[in-house]
Amino acid sequence: MAEDCIIVEGGKPLAGTVQVSGAKNSVLKLMAASIMASGATTITNTPHIRDVDIMTDMLRHLGADVSLETNTLVINTSNLNSYEAPYELVKKMRASTAVLGPLIVRFGKARVAMPGGCQIGSRQMDLHFAALEALGVSFDNKHGFINASVPPSGLKATKVTLGFPSVGATENLMIVASSVPGTTVIENAAAEPEITDLAHFLGAMGANIEGQGSPVITIQGTEGFSPVPSYRTVADRIEAGTFLVAGALGGGPVEVKGLNPQHLRVPLAKLAAMGCELEITDTSVTISHEGPFVPTDIQTLPFPGFPTDLQPQFMVLNALAEGTSVITENIFENRFMFADELARMGANVRIEGHHAILSGVKRLSGAPVEASDLRAGAALVLAGLNAEGSSQITNVEHIYRGYEDLVGKLKSIGADIK
Repeated sequence: MAEDCIIVEGGKPLAGTVQVSGAKNSVLKLMAASIMASGATTITNTPHIRDVDIMTDMLRHLGADVSLETNTLVINTSNLNSYEAPYELVKKMRASTAVLGPLIVRFGKARVAMPGGCQIGSRQMDLHFAALEALGVSFDNKHGFINASVPPSGLKATKVTLGFPSVGATENLMIVASSVPGTTVIENAAAEPEITDLAHFLGAMGANIEGQGSPVITIQGTEGFSPVPSYRTVADRIEAGTFLVAGALGGGPVEVKGLNPQHLRVPLAKLAAMGCELEITDTSVTISHEGPFVPTDIQTLPFPGFPTDLQPQFMVLNALAEGTSVITENIFENRFMFADELARMGANVRIEGHHAILSGVKRLSGAPVEASDLRAGAALVLAGLNAEGSSQITNVEHIYRGYEDLVGKLKSIGADIK
């Protein structure tokens, strides 16, 4: 059987409207958090992506009944009967570790295989362990498994200062602390919109959380959690940013609907600096562009800084800018792996440590390329939109992990893609 691939014929003008799907980086954590309460939880605006399928398999392995119809996900955890997340599922998706905290709350223990996921750099679990150990969780990690347990004396609320504003560590800590009597304070917490979304979801379950979206989160512990009758996942800001880059490459106007522009403040500022015209409402951004792009330096940082998940897409724009630009990657050390593939398409890019130096070219050239991870795959598709001739992107399983119908949505605004 031939390998699945995406083929793009470049040079087509793009214009039209794209509706943003629910956020991959949020819905997976909401799905995991549903473990905390016995009963049926409904999550709407759920994207049809491969990672949701993997998390569905995980929840079913644990004993849940899960169904997804027309972006509405129903999870019934009444018959949950396992606290083990096996390697064959965890290795497919790092977000599988999101079940660690909810299993500790539900069963008082958890056995979770050490994670896999995209090969974009080291994402150790040490921050998770240190944060949960501060509450009293015990860990005995052997043979590739994280074995967590609550001592007979129970857990104790405390103040926890994270060494880095890790999204995953903040999420697991917020979840477990919600069940611990007393007040827990998380300092240097991650502030991403997906953290806020999870906090609101936990609040709907009965948790008492304040300060989400800021570096200090305060949690008043409570006993007992209820399933959520209906909760709508926040819009995917990374998908929105990806389509805004597509609109810039294709000239536009392309309207990206159903997002919160406040979640993309820095990327929108960078697009404007690169010469794009933006029309912004409360729930949409319309982008247009003519002429060469202006080279603009970028450095990735935790929210509200520039998101690492949009760095590869913006590298495509800087590869076409009229001049030299520098991209600094501060989050994942291997995020530049795809630069060699972009160079195969004619980009003039040089990697020095965690800096990428780009000297813009007038146009890219179609070529066979391989996606090394989810966002790199999306960036290579975007590069193909500009390139002269045909581009074939392989290893596209990465893309299907996080984008709902990327090909169909691009086709709807004029791309020649299949």
